[in-house]
Amino acid sequence: MARSTSGESVLTRTMRILRAFGTVSGSLTVSEISRRADLPVATAHRLVGELVELGALEREPDKRVRIGYQLWEVASRSSPARDLSRTALPYMEDLQVAVREHTQIGVLEGTDVLYLERLSARDAGRNVAEIAGRLPVHATSTGLVLLAHSPPELQERVLGGELREHTRHTVTDPVRLRRLLAAVRRDGYVIASRMIDPAAVGLAAPVRDRENRVVAALSVVVPFLSDAGPQAHVPVLVAAARGISRAMGARISGEDMIHTRGHAPRPSA
Repeated sequence: MARSTSGESVLTRTMRILRAFGTVSGSLTVSEISRRADLPVATAHRLVGELVELGALEREPDKRVRIGYQLWEVASRSSPARDLSRTALPYMEDLQVAVREHTQIGVLEGTDVLYLERLSARDAGRNVAEIAGRLPVHATSTGLVLLAHSPPELQERVLGGELREHTRHTVTDPVRLRRLLAAVRRDGYVIASRMIDPAAVGLAAPVRDRENRVVAALSVVVPFLSDAGPQAHVPVLVAAARGISRAMGARISGEDMIHTRGHAPRPSA
């Protein structure tokens, strides 16, 4: 595989181009791609041209470039996200009827949450999560559930790394975060109040597969100042997460009941 003078392969540079496309800006100029991918303009122009010819990218009339349908088609055929989303959607729809705000499901991708699906009411409050978008694990309810059940080495990497403060309520102290993760494992859900958005509260519960591994987290996002307190949404959220887990083959017995009564975790503030 041909390599640049920096030693990078064509495939590596191509992946950097594809990753330049975010969820906010659907299309980019070649100059913007060059800057985001940290590539010379000439290199970006050449590789973008080849990707357009292959159908992975599409060029708009104004010369801006966007992800092409062929790339989406290929990625969708065998994506593990497709099966998870298909299984989760019926339960998410029922949950959405009860919550009438935002319902979403995400998976762990590196040290980020990658959101696979999201349902939102027309008049729902704010929510910074986007489908196919990423957010840091330490600052979201979805991420806290996933991090709490991740391998110890990943937890230590996150706890020992930069814990960015998104709001004054974000838990950035490793000791506090470690205690919070222990509470998530103990109680089976988390309430993250205003940790990434000062106007929103996130609640999340784990989704397990047939090996009883936590492979995703189901969450709801509600306004901080809502008529019903966030605790009122816990039972229906947990029931939906358990329903998805069962549909995925998880064996959930009476001993695995989520502790939604008696010693509910204090909302993170």
